[in-house]
Amino acid sequence: MSCPFKEKCLQGARTCARTVAFFNRRDPSIEKTYLERMIEKFDTNKGRFIYSRRMGIVEPVFANLRNKFGLTRFSLRSKAKVDIQWKLASIVHNMSKVFRYGVDFISESV
Repeated sequence: MSCPFKEKCLQGARTCARTVAFFNRRDPSIEKTYLERMIEKFDTNKGRFIYSRRMGIVEPVFANLRNKFGLTRFSLRSKAKVDIQWKLASIVHNMSKVFRYGVDFISESV
């Protein structure tokens, strides 16, 4: 027996069946994922306040690396090589701060 809606469901003339995928939700007895935990943290007043400070603390570092040093993308592949390139860029950023402001500035902020 043929389905009366077959033409609407199947795309091509030669297609004889649909593929159906079922995605099961996670087991609720398993503890929360990292993403779910971070969403809960950010949904509190304290979490929103702390995250809003990121604009003045972390983001300028990324902007500096991107604009001054031209680090818009990594030129190497593999996680280990990208990690080395990121650490090298961070060292250059921190050394430029030492050069610009002196050693006393760095030791006071730590």
